[in-house]
Amino acid sequence: MNFRVWVFCVWSLLVARPSVAQVTAGEEDMVRVEVIGSSIKRLVSESSQPLTVFKAEEFTKQGLTTAREVLDRIPSNQTNMGAGNTIGGNASSLPTGGQAVADLRGLGGDKTLVLLNGRRIANHPYDSASVDLNLIPIAALERVEVLRDGASAIYGTDAIGGVINFITRRSVRGTTLVAESVIPKKSGGKEKRANIISGIGELDADGWSVFGVLDYHNEDALTSQQREFSNTGVRNNLGLSRTSGVTFPGNYFDPVTKTTGNPGYPSGCNAPFSLPIGSGGTCRQDYTRQIDDLPEQEQLALFGRATKKFGDHTASLEYLHSRNKVISHTAPPPQIALFLPKTSPYYPGNSGGVPAQPNLSGEPLNVSWRPLEAGQRQINSEGEGDRLVAALEGLVAGWDYKGGLSHSINKSEEVFAGGYVQDSGFAAGVLNGILNPFGLQNSAGKAYLESVALRGKVQDAKATTTAFDLKASRELIRLSGGPLAMALGAEIRHEKSDFNVNRDIAGQAGSSGLSGSLSKNGSRNIKAVFGELSIPVMKKVDVQAAMRYDDYDDVGRTANPKVGVRWQPSPRIMLRGSASTGFRAPTLFERNAPQSRNETNNSLNDPILCPSGVPQPGANPLRDCGLQQFKLQGGNPDLTPEKSKTFSVGAVIEPASNLTVAIDYWAISLKDKIGNVPELTLFGNFERYRARFLRNPDGSPFAVLDLYENLGKVRTNGVDLSLTGTTRHMDYGDFSLKIDGTWVHKYEYQNERDGDYIQNVGRYADLFPIFRWKHNLSLTWRSTTWSATLSQNFRTGYVDQNQVDPILFNRVSSYQLWNLSGTYAASKSLTLTAGIKNLFDRDPPFTNQGSTFQQGYDPRFTDPGGRALYLRGSVDF
Repeated sequence: MNFRVWVFCVWSLLVARPSVAQVTAGEEDMVRVEVIGSSIKRLVSESSQPLTVFKAEEFTKQGLTTAREVLDRIPSNQTNMGAGNTIGGNASSLPTGGQAVADLRGLGGDKTLVLLNGRRIANHPYDSASVDLNLIPIAALERVEVLRDGASAIYGTDAIGGVINFITRRSVRGTTLVAESVIPKKSGGKEKRANIISGIGELDADGWSVFGVLDYHNEDALTSQQREFSNTGVRNNLGLSRTSGVTFPGNYFDPVTKTTGNPGYPSGCNAPFSLPIGSGGTCRQDYTRQIDDLPEQEQLALFGRATKKFGDHTASLEYLHSRNKVISHTAPPPQIALFLPKTSPYYPGNSGGVPAQPNLSGEPLNVSWRPLEAGQRQINSEGEGDRLVAALEGLVAGWDYKGGLSHSINKSEEVFAGGYVQDSGFAAGVLNGILNPFGLQNSAGKAYLESVALRGKVQDAKATTTAFDLKASRELIRLSGGPLAMALGAEIRHEKSDFNVNRDIAGQAGSSGLSGSLSKNGSRNIKAVFGELSIPVMKKVDVQAAMRYDDYDDVGRTANPKVGVRWQPSPRIMLRGSASTGFRAPTLFERNAPQSRNETNNSLNDPILCPSGVPQPGANPLRDCGLQQFKLQGGNPDLTPEKSKTFSVGAVIEPASNLTVAIDYWAISLKDKIGNVPELTLFGNFERYRARFLRNPDGSPFAVLDLYENLGKVRTNGVDLSLTGTTRHMDYGDFSLKIDGTWVHKYEYQNERDGDYIQNVGRYADLFPIFRWKHNLSLTWRSTTWSATLSQNFRTGYVDQNQVDPILFNRVSSYQLWNLSGTYAASKSLTLTAGIKNLFDRDPPFTNQGSTFQQGYDPRFTDPGGRALYLRGSVDF
């Protein structure tokens, strides 16, 4: 949608919303609550924090079925790692366990703090750096609060980019049954959800309440072949040729004559799966044809809460159990460095039927082969989370206190369920003349292939967090501008992580990316104290000052202050600003993980033996040219915490009675960023990083050393903008229109201390782009029994990765999704919703990115499902 068009629509439709004066007029009757980003209870209108609140009613009507989808509608959430990233793994080529991650400001999921009802959840155990959003019980939610500001002074580590607080219902009376379905116009990706919510008792009336939620969600797999934009990695007209040199039929290399070839090349290889586009008469595998765009996924969540009043005190017990199963498929396993001797019947020209090839020495051939008959590689991932919270809050001697003990466990495991083979046994089958690398197997070959199939649990992990927190607040004295309030608090937390690798499985499958993985574990204790003051220096000026001191027994101590100011010079204008410091402590795995040798995400050339794709003396083109290389990764005990400074200033203005405009400028600077030097940076600057390229004694490549380290700085700034308006008491119903948008002015980072800054806004840098502008727009109409919502999710385009051809200029176009839904309240107990997701059936824009297994589009920022019908029904009893 044209920018000027939607701005015009906004201003032409907005005519409403109660003014600040109208809101404050009734403040005496309003209840003070704890607002995210503060420990002092206050009116929501008094907050100096830039907040976004997304009510459950809003995202259910838009057909948003997962926590990841909900957060994708938050413009400050830049990236969108979800189930699609299970295919091929994360940035380190390792499995993700189906993890979904939030990433405010594009700083990384590890710098966004995710809370459930104001308390931490154990991070995902594979990297121990961020929460898995799949654990969030979406059916139990009342709202989602997003603090778009640094908050380490209140919450400690991870709260650099902001804080997301998922807030569940506090009580339920009666029973509600809900059923949902998302039915794409095209095959694949169908979703269904069912949940039951039931409760008894009301806290205020009865002094107690108990309720529970059981939620089930299932999504069918969507394969690359079910969508035209993703069905191949070869689009020559667009500069895309993302293929693998390990193919069926196999490519060979004669180390004596230096001859390469493929017996299937003259007949077209094995189109469309492999194509005659390799150099030296070899074939290339179009592996994209045999992967999933979205894996099959099944989620189950159980949430319960019991609350009881004891005079001025309220005790509660809260339990969450969540399970997430993911089944993902990638292309059959590539096998390299296979030796085919002259004695094999399948040596070219022998009795096995493989045609003779020119320029062969008769010495053993080096073969690279992808056995399609082994089937697609299948990984079954299962994640499981449990969280128990016992809390007590109330009033003692004028202090409003709140404390709790929480215990959270997050587990995950990966199982090889098909397609993988035992490397050594497979190689022996080629060496002994049982397996035919150039054609289909005979009965003996099929039986042998089944005998070397590799199945079983390859890895599992567990992360545990146990915490005790206590905070109390009260008004101290009354100043001319109002009461001076203070909050004090303390937290003690124990974190433990265990990652176990089944070496009997992992060590036999180089194609898994896990062959070099090793078991690892770690634990630590954290102690923290914090304080906060709310100082009404004048009637219309309020200052918030906070400080937190954290003590980690493994990385040291840190103190982080924050100052916020709220000034309301008139009933229709409120100005706000804040400045703070923040930090992120290195995770247990970032410090303690042993070194492991894993494959790169991208297909690359060895810079010594095959610079620019040209084989040099001693090179093996089937190993050194255009293939995934190896990197040696692991922890670094010398890591220090990341440190940040955040500044924001903004205003909330009501230019008309029923129209609210909020604008906030924000700036974040981060130093000592923890990470790995991107693989494209290492291979693209060989002379600078020459010492990192480790070689075997014979000169062949071993791996590129790429451990975690403190890199350089990150600097980013931009503007958040929101407009909200409503019409009320109209004969034809009420309208409300809301736009939330984020414009990023600058995002630049260094890959090493004091290095050059890399510009990332509006362009794909090392790993991903930063979108210049992203917004979510919704227009809602309500009458007595009917309502309808039209929503748009929009993000700007960017300069593509262009890794395939550095000369070819390619720009990824902007992307927008429109959703339309209508709701009918048939009775007090029955509500029906129907809608269309992706109303205009917009395909993801083309990109030549090579960071994910999916090709032709980027699964991290787009929805491959296409237009879909959304149906929802709820019945109250």
